[in-house]
Amino acid sequence: METFKIWERFGVEMEYMIVDRDTLQVLPRADVPLGKDKDGNQLSDTEYGDIGLSNELVSHVLEFKCAHPRSTFDGLGKHFQHEIRRANKKLEKINAMLLPSAAHPFMDPAEKVLWPYECKEIYDTYDRIFDCRGHGWANLQSTHLNLSFDGDDEFGELHAAIRIMLPLIPAIAASSPYLDGKFSGFLDARIETYRHNQDKIPSIAGKVIPEPVYTYDDYNRVIFDRIKKDIAPYDTEHLLNHFFLNSRGAIARFDRGAIEIRLVDIQECPNADIAIAELEIATLKAIACGRFCNAYGIKDYRKKLRNFDTDKLSNMLTAISKGAEDTVIDDVELLTLFDMDPAGDAGKKSGVTAGDIWKHIFEVVQGDLTEVSHATMQKMLRRGTLASALHKTLGDTPTHEAFVNEYKKLADCLAHNRLYATPEDA
Repeated sequence: METFKIWERFGVEMEYMIVDRDTLQVLPRADVPLGKDKDGNQLSDTEYGDIGLSNELVSHVLEFKCAHPRSTFDGLGKHFQHEIRRANKKLEKINAMLLPSAAHPFMDPAEKVLWPYECKEIYDTYDRIFDCRGHGWANLQSTHLNLSFDGDDEFGELHAAIRIMLPLIPAIAASSPYLDGKFSGFLDARIETYRHNQDKIPSIAGKVIPEPVYTYDDYNRVIFDRIKKDIAPYDTEHLLNHFFLNSRGAIARFDRGAIEIRLVDIQECPNADIAIAELEIATLKAIACGRFCNAYGIKDYRKKLRNFDTDKLSNMLTAISKGAEDTVIDDVELLTLFDMDPAGDAGKKSGVTAGDIWKHIFEVVQGDLTEVSHATMQKMLRRGTLASALHKTLGDTPTHEAFVNEYKKLADCLAHNRLYATPEDA
């Protein structure tokens, strides 16, 4: 396996639901865009140039991903958009289409259909152990970002920076305010549901924020060994690999020299997802390289990064999953790490919001974003998260008709690669 240095390569994965074009009911038809091989056998993955397509656990979800590790974001949004249009054209023949956002607002997850082809025995094992008839299994779509590293030193540098950034992600990426036909109480219901996905075996997800471990040996001892021990009584056929079982918000893939960040809700269009991915990488570089360390010497700054309490970060993630960008952050330690005044702008307010933190970060790193992502992120920060925009439009208890009408607009955003706007933004 070829390995790459830290910041040298990345990969992006995007998941979308397949729904009926008229009713938005989920359709287990990922087989249609994936197609068949020359012998008529169902494909579970395929590639079109730079973009690959593959199935997921459930048959109504289709994943689009970088076919190979990339070194640049130039043109990536257009590549994803081209393949999304190709898939939609195939789905149109069965009156279906791709639907963005991280959670379907009114689907019944008990209606899930597992992918019945390749890896069926693995999916059946997950279903037998965890019962996948829940939103956390059948109704959650995300954007994963994979970042390269080579060796323990680079792993430790990257893992420390990722732990600090993870709780802030819902403040720019929340897109799942609704479950079961009503407001869930969380703007990022996907993450809140994800937290409890595997409560049966708590070591699999931990506290979602990974433990502060910075070498392969420590990660193996603290995380992997516990997972392997705890799953053993349930997985007697040894079908579930510990790399795949690990469900923390960022997982170490030592088998391919990467860390995969899994907390980003899928957005309404590729340009939005790519903008978030670019901002994530720019933020992590800034954290790791000490661009926010004016309040400390670099040595103390890096020590504080590595020793930041997991419980504190986990509690922050829960709070921001609930309130997204409007969540007030009063943790002096975190704010100081980002060179922010805990009193807020010019001392005029008590504390700052998670959205304020991202605006501050953007001001520092904006020069590292491509032109398209820079413009897209400016609009997103001004509008707020997709979840907040949807909630502002639909309220707590939308009618079924309102859901269908508004989420069809999201499908149109995906088809044309544009941001969703509330009526007052339009």
